Amino acid sequence: MNDNHRWRTIDIVIASVIAVAFGVIFWAWNTVWSVTESAFAFFPPAQAILYGIWLMPAVLSGLIIRKPGASLYTEVVAATISALLGSQWGGAVILQGLCQGLGAELAFAALRYRSWKLPVALLAGALTGLSAAIYDFFVWNSEYALGDYRIPYAAFTVVSSVIIAGLGSWVLVRALAPTGVLDRFGAGRERALI
Repeated sequence: MNDNHRWRTIDIVIASVIAVAFGVIFWAWNTVWSVTESAFAFFPPAQAILYGIWLMPAVLSGLIIRKPGASLYTEVVAATISALLGSQWGGAVILQGLCQGLGAELAFAALRYRSWKLPVALLAGALTGLSAAIYDFFVWNSEYALGDYRIPYAAFTVVSSVIIAGLGSWVLVRALAPTGVLDRFGAGRERALI
């Protein structure tokens, strides 16, 4: 294995911190999702525009840690924390987190964990959104009409993920880098080169 791809203790700690923080955010966001259902009664698939927050740790950890498995690990641990805190979807969210983490992982792996620019963050957001949409397509939404619900739901999920998980994570990393908290990571070292 490439030395740059080996996990350090700090990688594990930061991935775990991100995962736990987002596990709590997921738990709270589950409530937001439930209470906003009536606001989207005019077109229920549009509620998936809120989806991206559940996908953010996969992209964020990938951009910060920059190691194989970071996206997958963080998304699965966050989903597990959410389930343990009492997700209304139960333990099924753990498998869902696995699928979502794989989407972002594929984007970073496709570029051999060497590029961390905005287009890569957007691609990671798009692929994690797509993987989430595919999972939901068959697990949660299989009984809904294809054209009237499932396809628009998937499109909203991907758009939300590109904006919230992709762009949002990239902006968050850029905002954190100047503070010095990311100096032990490539994202923080880039700041010193600017």
